[in-house]
Amino acid sequence: MSREALNRILVTKGQPPLYSMNEVEAKIYKDAKECLNLLSNRLGTSQFFFGDLPTTLDAFAFGFLAPLYKARLLKIQLQEHLKQLPNLCDFCDHIICIYFTEHAEGTSPAGQEHVDANLQKLTQLVNKESNLIEKMDNNLRRSPQNRPKTMTTLQPSSSAEPRHSSQLLTP
Repeated sequence: MSREALNRILVTKGQPPLYSMNEVEAKIYKDAKECLNLLSNRLGTSQFFFGDLPTTLDAFAFGFLAPLYKARLLKIQLQEHLKQLPNLCDFCDHIICIYFTEHAEGTSPAGQEHVDANLQKLTQLVNKESNLIEKMDNNLRRSPQNRPKTMTTLQPSSSAEPRHSSQLLTP
Protein backbone atom coordinates (compact mmCIF):
# COMPACT_ATOMS: atom_id res chain seq x y z
CA MET A 1 0.00 0.00 0.00
CA SER A 2 2.86 2.31 0.82
CA ARG A 3 4.47 1.71 -2.57
CA GLU A 4 1.13 2.27 -4.32
CA ALA A 5 0.63 5.55 -2.45
CA LEU A 6 4.16 6.66 -3.30
CA ASN A 7 3.61 5.82 -6.98
CA ARG A 8 0.34 7.76 -7.01
CA ILE A 9 2.05 10.78 -5.45
CA LEU A 10 4.86 10.63 -7.99
CA VAL A 11 2.41 10.30 -10.88
CA THR A 12 0.26 13.22 -9.75
CA LYS A 13 2.94 15.51 -8.29
CA GLY A 14 6.30 14.25 -9.58
CA GLN A 15 6.09 15.82 -13.00
CA PRO A 16 8.67 18.25 -14.31
CA PRO A 17 10.16 20.31 -12.76
CA LEU A 18 9.64 18.22 -9.59
CA TYR A 19 11.77 15.10 -9.78
CA SER A 20 13.13 14.40 -6.30
CA MET A 21 11.08 13.20 -3.35
CA ASN A 22 12.13 16.26 -1.35
CA GLU A 23 10.71 18.56 -4.02
CA VAL A 24 7.51 16.52 -4.23
CA GLU A 25 7.15 16.50 -0.44
CA ALA A 26 7.67 20.27 -0.28
CA LYS A 27 4.99 20.77 -2.96
CA ILE A 28 2.53 18.52 -1.10
CA TYR A 29 3.09 20.39 2.17
CA LYS A 30 2.66 23.71 0.37
CA ASP A 31 -0.62 22.51 -1.18
CA ALA A 32 -1.83 21.15 2.18
CA LYS A 33 -1.09 24.45 3.93
CA GLU A 34 -2.94 26.31 1.20
CA CYS A 35 -5.89 23.94 1.65
CA LEU A 36 -5.92 24.62 5.41
CA ASN A 37 -5.84 28.36 4.73
CA LEU A 38 -8.77 28.06 2.31
CA LEU A 39 -10.78 26.01 4.83
CA SER A 40 -10.02 28.56 7.53
CA ASN A 41 -11.10 31.39 5.26
CA ARG A 42 -14.34 29.59 4.31
CA LEU A 43 -15.19 28.79 7.94
CA GLY A 44 -14.51 32.31 9.10
CA THR A 45 -16.16 32.94 12.47
CA SER A 46 -18.99 30.41 11.93
CA GLN A 47 -19.34 27.23 13.97
CA PHE A 48 -19.84 25.14 10.84
CA PHE A 49 -19.02 25.65 7.17
CA PHE A 50 -22.60 26.30 6.03
CA GLY A 51 -24.36 27.89 8.98
CA ASP A 52 -25.42 26.77 12.44
CA LEU A 53 -25.89 23.08 11.69
CA PRO A 54 -23.22 20.57 10.64
CA THR A 55 -23.26 19.14 7.12
CA THR A 56 -21.38 16.30 5.47
CA LEU A 57 -18.64 18.79 4.61
CA ASP A 58 -18.19 19.46 8.33
CA ALA A 59 -17.94 15.72 9.02
CA PHE A 60 -15.52 15.26 6.13
CA ALA A 61 -13.32 18.19 7.17
CA PHE A 62 -13.38 17.10 10.81
CA GLY A 63 -12.34 13.59 9.78
CA PHE A 64 -9.13 14.98 8.33
CA LEU A 65 -8.52 17.93 10.66
CA ALA A 66 -9.06 16.25 14.04
CA PRO A 67 -6.29 13.63 13.68
CA LEU A 68 -3.94 16.29 12.35
CA TYR A 69 -4.86 18.52 15.28
CA LYS A 70 -4.81 15.94 18.08
CA ALA A 71 -2.44 13.11 17.08
CA ARG A 72 1.23 12.98 17.95
CA LEU A 73 3.04 13.10 14.65
CA LEU A 74 6.66 12.58 13.67
CA LYS A 75 6.59 15.53 11.29
CA ILE A 76 4.69 18.40 12.86
CA GLN A 77 5.09 20.98 10.10
CA LEU A 78 1.46 20.74 8.96
CA GLN A 79 0.17 20.34 12.53
CA GLU A 80 1.93 23.55 13.55
CA HIS A 81 0.36 25.35 10.62
CA LEU A 82 -3.09 24.12 11.64
CA LYS A 83 -2.53 25.34 15.20
CA GLN A 84 -1.90 28.83 13.78
CA LEU A 85 -5.47 28.81 12.45
CA PRO A 86 -7.52 29.17 15.65
CA ASN A 87 -10.91 28.94 13.95
CA LEU A 88 -10.12 25.45 12.60
CA CYS A 89 -8.84 24.37 16.02
CA ASP A 90 -12.00 25.75 17.63
CA PHE A 91 -14.04 23.93 14.98
CA CYS A 92 -12.41 20.61 15.97
CA ASP A 93 -12.74 21.30 19.70
CA HIS A 94 -16.40 22.27 19.25
CA ILE A 95 -17.27 19.04 17.41
CA ILE A 96 -15.32 16.94 19.89
CA CYS A 97 -17.07 18.67 22.79
CA ILE A 98 -20.57 18.35 21.34
CA TYR A 99 -20.44 14.90 19.76
CA PHE A 100 -17.71 12.94 21.51
CA THR A 101 -17.18 14.05 25.13
CA GLU A 102 -20.74 14.72 26.23
CA HIS A 103 -21.27 11.14 27.40
CA ALA A 104 -17.64 10.13 27.90
CA GLU A 105 -16.75 11.97 31.11
CA GLY A 106 -17.37 9.74 34.11
CA THR A 107 -20.04 7.62 32.51
CA SER A 108 -20.64 3.92 32.35
CA PRO A 109 -19.34 1.63 29.59
CA ALA A 110 -22.73 2.13 27.91
CA GLY A 111 -21.87 5.84 27.55
CA GLN A 112 -18.52 4.92 26.03
CA GLU A 113 -20.31 2.62 23.58
CA HIS A 114 -22.40 5.61 22.49
CA VAL A 115 -19.23 7.64 21.87
CA ASP A 116 -17.64 4.71 20.01
CA ALA A 117 -20.76 4.35 17.86
CA ASN A 118 -20.64 8.07 17.01
CA LEU A 119 -16.97 7.81 16.08
CA GLN A 120 -17.69 4.78 13.92
CA LYS A 121 -20.55 6.57 12.14
CA LEU A 122 -18.38 9.61 11.53
CA THR A 123 -15.55 7.44 10.21
CA GLN A 124 -17.94 5.64 7.85
CA LEU A 125 -19.31 8.95 6.60
CA VAL A 126 -15.84 10.34 5.98
CA ASN A 127 -14.81 7.15 4.17
CA LYS A 128 -17.91 7.27 1.95
CA GLU A 129 -17.30 10.92 1.10
CA SER A 130 -13.64 10.20 0.36
CA ASN A 131 -14.55 7.28 -1.91
CA LEU A 132 -17.12 9.39 -3.71
CA ILE A 133 -14.61 12.18 -4.32
CA GLU A 134 -12.04 9.66 -5.59
CA LYS A 135 -14.61 8.09 -7.96
CA MET A 136 -15.57 11.53 -9.26
CA ASP A 137 -11.89 12.34 -9.79
CA ASN A 138 -11.34 9.07 -11.68
CA ASN A 139 -14.45 9.65 -13.80
CA LEU A 140 -13.24 13.12 -14.69
CA ARG A 141 -9.88 11.74 -15.75
CA ARG A 142 -11.59 9.15 -17.99
CA SER A 143 -14.09 11.65 -19.39
CA PRO A 144 -14.20 11.88 -23.20
CA GLN A 145 -13.87 15.66 -22.85
CA ASN A 146 -10.38 15.18 -21.40
CA ARG A 147 -9.16 12.82 -24.13
CA PRO A 148 -7.20 14.20 -27.07
CA LYS A 149 -9.29 14.40 -30.23
CA THR A 150 -8.14 12.44 -33.27
CA MET A 151 -8.02 14.02 -36.66
CA THR A 152 -9.86 12.37 -39.55
CA THR A 153 -7.62 11.58 -42.51
CA LEU A 154 -9.05 12.68 -45.82
CA GLN A 155 -8.60 10.45 -48.89
CA PRO A 156 -8.73 11.53 -52.57
CA SER A 157 -12.03 10.85 -54.28
CA SER A 158 -12.22 7.77 -56.52
CA SER A 159 -14.01 9.50 -59.45
CA ALA A 160 -11.88 11.00 -62.20
CA GLU A 161 -13.76 14.27 -62.58
CA PRO A 162 -15.76 15.38 -59.58
CA ARG A 163 -18.86 17.44 -60.21
CA HIS A 164 -18.71 19.48 -56.99
CA SER A 165 -15.80 20.73 -54.93
CA SER A 166 -17.23 18.82 -51.94
CA GLN A 167 -16.48 15.59 -53.81
CA LEU A 168 -12.75 16.33 -54.06
CA LEU A 169 -11.95 14.72 -50.72
CA THR A 170 -13.79 12.05 -48.81
CA PRO A 171 -13.24 10.95 -45.23
